[in-house]
Amino acid sequence: MLTVFGSIDNPLRQLAPGASSLYTDNAGSGAGLIILGNNLIKLIIVVAGIYALLNIIIAGYGFLSSTEPKEIAKHWGKIWQAMLGLLIIAGSFVLAAIFGWIIFKDPTILLVPRFYGP
Repeated sequence: MLTVFGSIDNPLRQLAPGASSLYTDNAGSGAGLIILGNNLIKLIIVVAGIYALLNIIIAGYGFLSSTEPKEIAKHWGKIWQAMLGLLIIAGSFVLAAIFGWIIFKDPTILLVPRFYGP
């Protein structure tokens, strides 16, 4: 059958010899769901960081251009909330590393989970 656009192979199936089989999910181990979950969490964290950065920029512009004390306080509150959000995002990584070190003696075990199978 002739295809107009061609075909696209799954890049995860084209791993180099000796590469980890975590990404191939050949045995139906559910690793594909783990990768999907990790990618969704990373996407949410990146979107939250971009959102906080945009809030800081917009609130900073409003802070610099406002003349009334009420407006200045409102914009300062937005800047403070965005900074607090960034602190929570960064703090979650630090807490995950600390808990991983305390419980498993490996600070990356909760940040980059590894699953071993047959």
